[in-house]
Amino acid sequence: MTETLTYPDVVQLAVPFFIAAILIELFWIRLTGRGGRYETRDAVTSLVMGAGNVASGIALGFIAWAFFMALWSVTPLDLGTGWWVVLLCFVLDDMRYYWVHRFGHRIRWVWASHVNHHSSQHYNLTTALRQTWTYTFTFMMVVRAPLILLGFHPAMVLFCGGLNLIYQFWIHTEAINKLPRWFEAIMNTPSHHRVHHGRNPRYLDANYAGVFIIWDKMFGTFVPEQDDEKVDYGLVHNIGTFNPIRVAFHEWVGIWKDATQPGLTLRQRLLYCIAPPGWSHDGSRLTSEGIKQSHLTQHPEDRGSPGF
Repeated sequence: MTETLTYPDVVQLAVPFFIAAILIELFWIRLTGRGGRYETRDAVTSLVMGAGNVASGIALGFIAWAFFMALWSVTPLDLGTGWWVVLLCFVLDDMRYYWVHRFGHRIRWVWASHVNHHSSQHYNLTTALRQTWTYTFTFMMVVRAPLILLGFHPAMVLFCGGLNLIYQFWIHTEAINKLPRWFEAIMNTPSHHRVHHGRNPRYLDANYAGVFIIWDKMFGTFVPEQDDEKVDYGLVHNIGTFNPIRVAFHEWVGIWKDATQPGLTLRQRLLYCIAPPGWSHDGSRLTSEGIKQSHLTQHPEDRGSPGF
């Protein structure tokens, strides 16, 4: 078994690229008046969230690493370190990302961590850096377990995950319109990911892909960006704050308040934690399905169109 294996920290190496790309995008928007907009407080919040994500990774990363190495110690499989193994790991880890991302929108406990990434009402490259501080507490590290048990070394799995994150950085922009059809058919692009960040009923719970949009097409969650419907960014109910502490923890607080209401059954308390966001025991709120159905009630002509 391969015990010691190291790869470069590609995300840290990419930081100068991130900074340069943000400055280029900002210059382009100021020069042309097109391609989105920046709001200073919003951008600073995103940068602080990114810094907090790095800090939480340093402080808590040992938990996931210990779990992965424990799995590695018991699996009889070792696929080695060949280039084809890294490539296969990258593709399979991207499918893993699709499902973790989908869980992040369909399970409120996981959404509580992911929601901060959607909290900006702007869409520019700083939005890509608006990352969670609480991922460890979602326990989504277990979704990587099959890769390690199949014989991919934990260091390789994390390396491929870093490459995945770097790819996703550039798709957080309005400065790039649709790309050539063949590329849009296979890869995640700014157009596809703009849809994912939309709060329009049509665009809810769509385009979970990290690198390859083919997963959404395979699993029935793909919605193309519509030329006649501009994406409205943010949350269904925007939180209206630039305070990074509130951005990071507001949904966890919401879960606590909902699950500790008096008079609920144990099942209802559990569902406030694991049901889709918007679920309520008395039907006073709407999940994404309810929002879509409400839209169709008012606009029946949209039934059967993308997203409905």
